[in-house]
Amino acid sequence: MIQKTALGAAMLCALATSALAQKTSVQSIEEYRAMLQDGNPADLFEAKGEALWKESRGPKKATLEKCDLGKGPGVVKGVFLELPRFFADTNQVQDLESRLLTCMETLQGFNAAEIAKTAFGKGEQNNITALATWIAAESKGGKFNLPQAHAKERVSYEVGKRLFFQRGGPHDFSCASCHGQEGTRIRLQDLPMLTKNPGDGVGFAAWPAYRVSNGQMWGMQQRLNDCYRQQRFPYPGFASEVTIALGTYLGVNSAGSVSVAPAIKR
Repeated sequence: MIQKTALGAAMLCALATSALAQKTSVQSIEEYRAMLQDGNPADLFEAKGEALWKESRGPKKATLEKCDLGKGPGVVKGVFLELPRFFADTNQVQDLESRLLTCMETLQGFNAAEIAKTAFGKGEQNNITALATWIAAESKGGKFNLPQAHAKERVSYEVGKRLFFQRGGPHDFSCASCHGQEGTRIRLQDLPMLTKNPGDGVGFAAWPAYRVSNGQMWGMQQRLNDCYRQQRFPYPGFASEVTIALGTYLGVNSAGSVSVAPAIKR
């Protein structure tokens, strides 16, 4: 009887130690992120993005100061919290990066198709990321409230929802494989559940973000693109209906979440 009691106590102690170690790992990661946040390299991209917004560029030698991101020409503050949304001039639902692409073509004369084909982190793609970083920072601390009044916005949400649960590829993965349940992790990275509001500053509310592991600034388009890479799917096109629909689904689900973008990630 004494041996059984001692064995039970030892097992409970081992379980408690294991749980404590796991909690400590998560806490250590959060502390590490908090330390880095004070010197987040995203600040450099913010400064670059603001300069690009005001600089006369492209074949038309024009600025982006007349770009309408959803609240009128030139208005930046608060727009990030309501994207993706429907735009009448393109008759499309657009996210921040695809809308910037439209403005760069119509106002500055850039070739949107060519920019969309450019690799992430190269040329004008790098500039779009900087612009998105600055614009996101202008709404930091605000709460997400994506519109769903237009029929195309509602369709985009439903398409995004289906894409989120679509399984395929050699491993039969979907977005929901990693982000469809509570309490999951990959290595030391927490995986938030994104089928409902995951909480402030988690998931959708944290991008654009600076990736410490590779020293790069990533916008939402690249974040979603990399998810497809990890699922072993073919890459979706930049600013495609697929990535915008997924952004709509995640954004609507994040209603009320406080934006911490541009954040810092592992």
